[in-house]
Amino acid sequence: MGIINGTTNFILTKMTEEGADYSVALAEAQAFGFAERDPTADVEGYDAGAKAAIMATIAFGARVVAGDVYHEGISRITAADIAMAKRLGYVVKLLGIAEADASGAIGVRVHPTMVPLTHPLASVRESYNAVFVEGAAVGSLMFYGRGAGGSPTASAVLGDIIDAAVNLTNGTHGALGTFGRAAILPIDETSAEYLLSLEVADKPGVLHAVTGVFARHDVSIRAAEQEGNAPDARLVFITHVAREAAVQATVRELRELDVVRNIGGLLRVIGG
Repeated sequence: MGIINGTTNFILTKMTEEGADYSVALAEAQAFGFAERDPTADVEGYDAGAKAAIMATIAFGARVVAGDVYHEGISRITAADIAMAKRLGYVVKLLGIAEADASGAIGVRVHPTMVPLTHPLASVRESYNAVFVEGAAVGSLMFYGRGAGGSPTASAVLGDIIDAAVNLTNGTHGALGTFGRAAILPIDETSAEYLLSLEVADKPGVLHAVTGVFARHDVSIRAAEQEGNAPDARLVFITHVAREAAVQATVRELRELDVVRNIGGLLRVIGG
């Protein structure tokens, strides 16, 4: 897993360290040349998704393409989300994550993620990228460097051109060999910890009604807090590891409760 898009990391760094709104941080990224005039590929996770597919292919020896990758971007992340994560001891990063289950099925996804401040990826700032690898024997490794900007991008592109030229000259197809099609694990079958915030009516019985929805879908709550006074309050939950399908079903049922005024962003958590 890793931070594999320098543009979004620059934006999230500005939002985290300076309290900037998303639109202000994006404009600054564009002014520095980190973001394109149309930033959609970066901020909606398409660029990171393509890179995550390459990472998964190399890591697990099976062909994964960009269309196999579930992706969410950062355009809906607010300054309030960033502040809440910081208060809880996390920083928000857009991560590309590739993992294989016991059957060999590969799950690949890109989404905003709450990373503990103690995790090595939390310290990756500005336009830098980092890939964090967990090996069965070698343990944890991290590879770090610039991921956006004129010279870093030009260097990477030129390196690819040279590799292609060498392969054409030698009649080869690269050093990785030929991979078979991967068995893809749907996003609904993946598992993670989640943070969910709700705006609710501040009256007796609300917390019981809300937590009952979590229980009905077998989503266990690890931590909860409430802030605010009548007539409205904000509830923040962090779950234990749960299946994506169960969490999404929980969110759908919560939307139907009369006491729930609004449901905030759903952030996945690593390293809890």
